[in-house]
Amino acid sequence: MTMYVPTLGGGDRPLYLALADAIERDVASGALPPGARLPTHRELADGLGLNVSTVTRGYREAEKRGLVSATVGRGTFVASDATAATAMVAFEPAAPGTIDMGLASPLHHLDPDLAGGFRRIARRKSPESLLRYTDPRGLPEHREAGAAWAARYGVKTNAANVVVCAGSQHALTCCLTGLFRPGDRIAADALTYPGIKTLASMLGIRLAPIAMDDQGMLPDSLDAACRRDPIKGVYLMPGVQNPTTLTMPPARREAVAGLARKHDLILIEDDAYALTAPERLPPVASLAPERTAFVAGLSKSVAAGLRIAFLAAPRPFLKPLAQSVLNTIWMAPPLSAELAAAWINDRTADQIIETKRAEAARRYMLACNAFENLRFRGKSGSFFLWLDLPEPWTGQAFENRARQRGVNTFGAQKFAVGETPPPRAARISLTGENDLERFKTGLAILADILRETP
Repeated sequence: MTMYVPTLGGGDRPLYLALADAIERDVASGALPPGARLPTHRELADGLGLNVSTVTRGYREAEKRGLVSATVGRGTFVASDATAATAMVAFEPAAPGTIDMGLASPLHHLDPDLAGGFRRIARRKSPESLLRYTDPRGLPEHREAGAAWAARYGVKTNAANVVVCAGSQHALTCCLTGLFRPGDRIAADALTYPGIKTLASMLGIRLAPIAMDDQGMLPDSLDAACRRDPIKGVYLMPGVQNPTTLTMPPARREAVAGLARKHDLILIEDDAYALTAPERLPPVASLAPERTAFVAGLSKSVAAGLRIAFLAAPRPFLKPLAQSVLNTIWMAPPLSAELAAAWINDRTADQIIETKRAEAARRYMLACNAFENLRFRGKSGSFFLWLDLPEPWTGQAFENRARQRGVNTFGAQKFAVGETPPPRAARISLTGENDLERFKTGLAILADILRETP
């Protein structure tokens, strides 16, 4: 096979940027398809008549742009999602009438009664105190509620070890900025939450894809990656894994915790959908509490607009996490935290979760009927399912066809890490549409598409 040698544009741009630009252009045109292996630094330097250091800087710039993925001992490859839009939310408005089966929204029509919550806040002694600057970690009573909320996930902690954040995505931002540095590597499932992918890319942190089976992350693959590369942390969703809905069994959780100790890894446990599952298993944080930052959010199960999540972490992590809160937003909004704490303490949050799980279970059964002749993975009460696509469909082709038919959904390429080839699959949201009839229509359209030829 002919070695890839790009044509560098003219102008006054530094050569390493011209190389990154050329790679970006060739990826966009299809000349460099996802998964394609690029020449070694030395080979390309010889082919272009450049210094090896210039090629190294060019490859590094291309990696920052999300175009390529490099692994020691294997080489540099075009990223599997290099041509895919990885953001969960499109900034361009969707076509009028589009049925949303991409974003896993928390069934907004079943959110708690806001008026009642505000009346309760108004009866609080000195409610105006909620409009003032507070400790970046959060008010003591809010951190106490956060410890109680973390206990819902099986995490035993106390208010002193809780930091209040403005939603789970902000909690992840604080973890990555407070506990890691640009250039660090974090291991993640080969298919993972796109929000961690885009966040890591923005911060210059590299995600190392770890192979999976039907029980989640493979310990042998994690161990091999840590031996091969300087891995500093692991990002996990062991409950209802996004996007596959897999649940990591206890033995696998213990193995991952053991490897974290062996290789001195920081664990970030983000079980955003764990409270939607019918069964609860002990979190990895309970097996390795001294090295785990656990994200206990409310967005996916209670109310997204609250923008409140609680970080339960060991003492050495607390100062850098609090500093990250201070550096990003100073403090999570106390008014939102007060509302969240009230709903946690009076069990409103628990009641809302049960109501939403029941509605999600109803929708899951409708999806089972719509896709009865297809292979998919999901759980009763889950907010999404993982659909295997029949050949010759790919996730990207299915996503594009669905959009043409007025349905938004997410192909597997959006979740793939590094050069990992995405499977023929798509994640189907069961909760993106409040209206049940529109949801049924979306299911029918998706099932009909899979009877077509791409």
